[in-house]
Amino acid sequence: MEEKQVITQVVTGDLSTFEMVFRDYYKPLVRYGTTFLKDSDEAEDIVQQVFVSLWEKRTQLDIHTSIRAVLYKSVQNACLNKIKHLKIRNNYAEELKATAAYEDSSDPAQVNELNERIRMAMETMPEQCGRIFKMSRFEQLRYQEIADQLGLSVKTVENQMGKALKIVREELKDYLPLLILFFIQTL
Repeated sequence: MEEKQVITQVVTGDLSTFEMVFRDYYKPLVRYGTTFLKDSDEAEDIVQQVFVSLWEKRTQLDIHTSIRAVLYKSVQNACLNKIKHLKIRNNYAEELKATAAYEDSSDPAQVNELNERIRMAMETMPEQCGRIFKMSRFEQLRYQEIADQLGLSVKTVENQMGKALKIVREELKDYLPLLILFFIQTL
C-alpha cells in the first residue's frame, strides 16, 4: 500500500490499516525506544502510548513525511521526556537525602547561620517584596490573605514572592539543603 494511502486511511479511522501499521512498526519501535531507555518494558509502554496517541489524534494529523518518520520521532521525543523526568525525580530524591543528612547532623550553629543568611537576604529585598515574603513564610499567610491585608492583587503577591524566592535562592545557593529543610519546617 502506498504511504499517502496509509496515512489517509489511518486519519479517516480505518482500523485494519492502523493494525497493519501497528504490526509493522511495534517491535522495531520498541527496540528503538530501548536504545534510549535501556529498559524494554519502559520502551514498550512508550510505544504503546505513542500508538494510542496516534489513534486518538488521527483526525488532527498533518503528516508531510511518512508515518514511519512520525512514529520514530514520537518515540524518540517520548523517550527523551521520560529520561528528563527520571533525572528530575532522581535529583529530587538526592536533594531529599541531602536534606535528611543535614537534618540529622544540623547543629544550632548551622541553624543560626542559616537564619542570619536569610535575614541578610531579606534586607536586600525591596520593602514590599520583603514584607510579602515575611507574611508568607513567617506568618504563614496565604497569598489571598496577604493581598487582602496589603490591598494588592493576588497576582502582585505571586510576582513579589517569585522575586523574593529568587533573591533567597541566589543569596543562599551554598545552603540549599539547609534552605530546603527551613522551608519544609515553615510550611
